[in-house]
Amino acid sequence: MNFTQDLRLLLKSRHPIIVINTREEERLEYIIKNKLHCSDNQQVYCWDFVDGYTSNPNDNGYAKRNPLLALEFIENLDNESLNIFILKDFDSFLNEIVLTRKLRNLAKVIKAQSKHIIIISCKINIPFALRDIVTIMDLPLPSLLEIKKEITRLSKAVNLDLDSELVNNMTKSCQGLSIDRIRKVITKIIAQYSQLDSRSLPIIIEEKRQIINQTCLLEFYPYNKVNKDIGGLDVLKQWLQKRSRSFSKQSLNYGIPSPKGLLLVGIQGTGKSLTAKAIAKDWTLPLLRLDIGKLFGGLVGESESRMRDMINIAEGLSPCILWIDEIDKAFSGLYSQGDSGTSARVFGTFITWLSEKKAPVFVVATANKIQSLPSEMLRKGRFDEIFFLDLPNRKERESIFRIHLSKVRPKSWQEYDIKQLSLLCNKFSGAEIEQAIIESMHTAFSEQREFNTEDIKIAIKQFVPLAFTDKEQIENLQAWAEDGRARNASLA
Repeated sequence: MNFTQDLRLLLKSRHPIIVINTREEERLEYIIKNKLHCSDNQQVYCWDFVDGYTSNPNDNGYAKRNPLLALEFIENLDNESLNIFILKDFDSFLNEIVLTRKLRNLAKVIKAQSKHIIIISCKINIPFALRDIVTIMDLPLPSLLEIKKEITRLSKAVNLDLDSELVNNMTKSCQGLSIDRIRKVITKIIAQYSQLDSRSLPIIIEEKRQIINQTCLLEFYPYNKVNKDIGGLDVLKQWLQKRSRSFSKQSLNYGIPSPKGLLLVGIQGTGKSLTAKAIAKDWTLPLLRLDIGKLFGGLVGESESRMRDMINIAEGLSPCILWIDEIDKAFSGLYSQGDSGTSARVFGTFITWLSEKKAPVFVVATANKIQSLPSEMLRKGRFDEIFFLDLPNRKERESIFRIHLSKVRPKSWQEYDIKQLSLLCNKFSGAEIEQAIIESMHTAFSEQREFNTEDIKIAIKQFVPLAFTDKEQIENLQAWAEDGRARNASLA
């Protein structure tokens, strides 16, 4: 069932108090007034703290700045209609015992009457005393069909005739925005260009990026890497190529479930983060980066609320790629942390979502210290596959040199002795190879000449790779992977 059907069912089954979590007050009011159709005599009353009741001209301004009087109005109203009372931000007053008690008393009374209280809240905070009588719902972001209808309506309102391909592209670009945001960005585009065309798409994407970044949880990450920008990792690339169309309608019709995601485990600098960006680019899906450390807040319940917000945003933007970098830092020592169980609850919510999510959100999590992660995260069903990214072998190092040299010297990269260089940098990561090239460029630039193979050789000899400075940790990680606990991302 969709949201409207769920809400209609709750009203018909006489749930007295429903709290709906949303910032889209106007859209929710429209759904309640125009789409519920629970009764031919349905009456809707709207109240807020500043203006009181506003829907009925006979009651305009009643109970202004008086939440208790707003509840007494509900209690005293006597008619045969189905009455729905929308109370905006009313949860902000529920710490007052008089209102909590009044709601509990009122819930008993209105169960036998055709009255329902709907509290609209941006952030749910329900006192323990009310939890047995309150039903909580989330208003999902607009569906693709709703977005398409809104874009079509707005274009017709200004006499613009849009072709179906542009409408479909704009609909997909607007996914994850509220109806109000969609209206604002479409109006902005029309004001700027006097029409809607292909120039609209970058403006919509920028609007989406700003909104997501405002959450301080997720970052709408630009991706400019493709698989060919990553040296080696052929097994991982083949695995991803097979699933490149997994979010298409054809795949859905074929019966293939949407892929859940990947856990990329490996040594620092081996291309884990680059892979996340490359997946988004190759699959042409939006890339969201989660700063998992920002999930944890200081107030009771805040961390769990932030996790739910993150999930709602990601699912609202689906299909998309959710990139969680260095997940091991967030959940290391999970059961020994003195935070009253907050980390464990956040972790539990996260792994449950990983296992049960239906929305096409492909999670790419990276970890450097797999031993720090709880074993629950590693079991089958959380991720489709766990890949180990080891230090590159000789052929992969040659590929990495070709990629980086062709970027900085696209016309002359073949003049460098790549085979010899790849032999010299045994146990170097891809990031360390790149730094050796950059160091050689600095040397040559300071001497006002072009850098050459010899400069790179000198830089390699002077460089101390992580394989030596953190030898024990890397060997433990390699031994863990060799036990068959993860699939090697590279060909043997």
